Amino acid sequence: MVKQDYSFITSEKEVLSLTAYGITDNINRCLIFVHGFQGFKDWGFGPYLGEYFASKGFFVLTFNFSHNGIGENPLVFSDLKKFAQNTYSREVRELSELINAYLSNYFGIVNQPKIGILGHSRGGAISLIASRNIKDVKGVALWASISYLDRYSERQKEEWKKKGFFEVMNQRTGQMMRIELPLLKDIEENGKNSLSIRKAVEELNRPLFIAHGEQDLAVPLKEAEEIYNWSDKKYTEFYKIPSAGHTFDIKHPFE
Repeated sequence: MVKQDYSFITSEKEVLSLTAYGITDNINRCLIFVHGFQGFKDWGFGPYLGEYFASKGFFVLTFNFSHNGIGENPLVFSDLKKFAQNTYSREVRELSELINAYLSNYFGIVNQPKIGILGHSRGGAISLIASRNIKDVKGVALWASISYLDRYSERQKEEWKKKGFFEVMNQRTGQMMRIELPLLKDIEENGKNSLSIRKAVEELNRPLFIAHGEQDLAVPLKEAEEIYNWSDKKYTEFYKIPSAGHTFDIKHPFE
């Protein structure tokens, strides 16, 4: 199975680290995996996912958002300055540019493109928002996706503005990871319009697959139900996974 690493430069001169799986003469069936918050392309099931779907005939792209916190070591959160400056709009833009790069033959000649986007957790929301405006995306799959981006209380926002940052603990690494004001500004300016997940779902009008663990403590099952309620039922499949949590019992390192 052929795979290759790439460095893609965005319009803002940021670098997206990518791994492509299933490189052949025919890369028309493309599947792009979008990681979530505190995630990265090589976390847990990422490489396994790439290899599995490549074995089923897909050309698979996994990548790191430029500001996800991963530095030169692909497995370590070492660039916390960029992590602190990340925004939802940046991730939507970067995913959109990656999709357009594929369509522009960046990875090889594409004749009849069929693109599927698979997003986990926050990556599910980013996948929906980016796909709304790119008709070459033929379907979206959500794994444990969130249904709203504004996940902070008014009290948290007040403290955030007062301090200039908000801190979250990475439960796996024990790192305290800072989020600065650009993310909050993005929520307040764009949350009800360009970053509305509900609008993205209602306007998708393409196949949508929703998978969610019934024991997900990070993103409750009710968020998947909310996405399903917004969706066009003739295009949508909703699969609840009994006894599974947010990462479907997968750990990092992969077991």
